[in-house]
Amino acid sequence: MSDSICIAVDAMGGDFGPRVVIPASVDALARHSRLTLQLVGQQDILTPLLQQSLAKHSDKALSSRISIINAEKVIGCDERPSYALRKRRDTSMYRAIVQVAEGQAQACVSAGNTGALMALGRFTLKMLPGIDRPAIITAIPSEGGVSYMLDLGANVDCSAEHLLQFAIMGSVMTSAVEGIAEPRVGLLNVGAEEIKGNEQVKLASRLIREHGGLNYQGFIEGGDIFTDKVDVVVCDGFVGNIALKSSEGVARLMARQLQRSFSRSPWRKLMAWMVSPILNELQAHIDPARRNGASLLGLQGIVVKSHGSANRECFGYAIDQAVAEVIMDVPGSINRQLESHIADV
Repeated sequence: MSDSICIAVDAMGGDFGPRVVIPASVDALARHSRLTLQLVGQQDILTPLLQQSLAKHSDKALSSRISIINAEKVIGCDERPSYALRKRRDTSMYRAIVQVAEGQAQACVSAGNTGALMALGRFTLKMLPGIDRPAIITAIPSEGGVSYMLDLGANVDCSAEHLLQFAIMGSVMTSAVEGIAEPRVGLLNVGAEEIKGNEQVKLASRLIREHGGLNYQGFIEGGDIFTDKVDVVVCDGFVGNIALKSSEGVARLMARQLQRSFSRSPWRKLMAWMVSPILNELQAHIDPARRNGASLLGLQGIVVKSHGSANRECFGYAIDQAVAEVIMDVPGSINRQLESHIADV
């Protein structure tokens, strides 16, 4: 791998588009000296915003590491994936993915339509051998540090075979990223007992157990997600997306309630100041924004999905995630290990 890391960024995606993406991209350049970025989108909009962001940085050399690729169309957040495939040609999302497919960039980052990103990624980059569908995976806080959860919304309807594939991919990625020889895998269910769950989950459990190449721990419940019971949590995208966003809501509720509680009197404000290092440590561990950046696992290329509502700092975390995956060569690691895993299926 060359010293430089090139990432294509869909500059038009998300709720805030270039207003967030461009300053976040310039910030990322300042953090990563090896990074170069390709901003893909409407050039007449991107150029003045980029000039403004670059002017605010003392390092004038940043401008040599960022460029604009013109794309006139934008895929809307409510457009169907099938429509995105038909109208893909001059959209910012598609052209950013094409940069990866053609070897002009090593990763793509987008805050745009998740379904469209999955469909275009699958169409353009193709799937790894033995994998039917991409799955969204991200790190979530746990008592042991972090665990990885998939799928988080790419596939709302999954067969038992798809869940087996998610388990394999999640295990391989966790091993590559975290250096865990045999990551513990759990299947999310309504109960830990083998008799519980629908037929799809029961069959998936049997397939994962029979596979033999995974360190399968059996069913886990929702309350176990954030414990240290497993390193990989497997579920379909419908369940996973609800579980993730519910946990993010709880984290925000905790932060707001603590802030209110400590601001009710001068004495409580003094207490807050005294315990602020502990509160900051807790906030850093559970803050969903710090883990913005979910990977579309199973593609023959790196695609990172940012929250559509991400602010400047949060979108920067998604770029950081893409940089880390390039450095670790996650698709290559998965592909090499999948050969032996899939052979046992």
